[in-house]
Amino acid sequence: MIDWSILDEARLLDAERLDFPTPEPARRALDATVVAPLAHLGVLEVGGADAARFLQGQASAQVDLADGDFAPLTCFCSAKGRMLANAQLLRRSEHSYWLILSRDLVTPLAEHLGKFAPFYKTRLTPRDDIALLGLIGQEAPALAEARLDIVPPATWHQVVHDDLLVLRHPGPRPRLLLALPEARLAETWRDLSAQALPVGNAIWRLHDIQAGLAWIRAEQADAYLPQMVNWEALGGISFKKGCYTGQEVVARAHFRGQVKKRLVRAQLEGDKLPAAGSAVEDAAGKAMGDVLSAELDAYGQAEILAVLSTKEDPGPLTVEGQALKRLKLPYAIERLDPEALADKG
Repeated sequence: MIDWSILDEARLLDAERLDFPTPEPARRALDATVVAPLAHLGVLEVGGADAARFLQGQASAQVDLADGDFAPLTCFCSAKGRMLANAQLLRRSEHSYWLILSRDLVTPLAEHLGKFAPFYKTRLTPRDDIALLGLIGQEAPALAEARLDIVPPATWHQVVHDDLLVLRHPGPRPRLLLALPEARLAETWRDLSAQALPVGNAIWRLHDIQAGLAWIRAEQADAYLPQMVNWEALGGISFKKGCYTGQEVVARAHFRGQVKKRLVRAQLEGDKLPAAGSAVEDAAGKAMGDVLSAELDAYGQAEILAVLSTKEDPGPLTVEGQALKRLKLPYAIERLDPEALADKG
């Protein structure tokens, strides 16, 4: 595990949440460049001569699209098409791929994939020695270029410089995700925090919410079809590849229009932060869906991503007594082929 306590003034709230004394961090992130330790994310390495072939039979992504430039979203499903984990897939070297996903799913996913690994020349390695940092802000690309000597890539693409890997994620402000050896963490943090304000990873999670991007956690595994978290609208499913575990169910739901729940973005009228899994209720107290993630925004109100029923207009909704106001997603709810995204690097 990464020792995040080496970062100056870091306060460990729990194993996956850190904070810093920077006042009003969400508000500061509107205008300033900020840097955050992404302790809630982790890396699973899939390596070996058969790594690509192995992943092709398990992941929703077309693996050959992960070419060292494009780094597509993907997911891993049960035979019933329910997501066991969603991730970003990137090629680190000729026979090595990395999956970036929720940290608490790294080991469960490795154990699940390990059932199939004996049939391939491949190995699954949780990379507890890789630290992930997030840079957010209009000046983030320039800061990365000046301090890290890299030219930041396009969204959902990657660039590698020595042992530093940089990815760009979508959001209301430019966002870069940095993956580096733990041995470089202290030095890199000092370089970046000299010009970027240190903030907790809640700010990165907030920007994920505002980007309509949900990373499922261990307690949410095996609960949703990929389309229920809008994964095909984000380019996380290739409908042009061959079979993978759960593919038949996922394809049927898409082509028959059988997705009965969808991810929505919303704001709550209050400052009470609901836990993941909290019910979204109608006026009669009937559960219409549940919260996937929640963080406080720059105005002290909770912003959430929730999976809600698409059957009908449910009328006014609440979460733990707080009125829910739907917000616009930054993308259309329609299929986006990853093959099209790959060409935009």
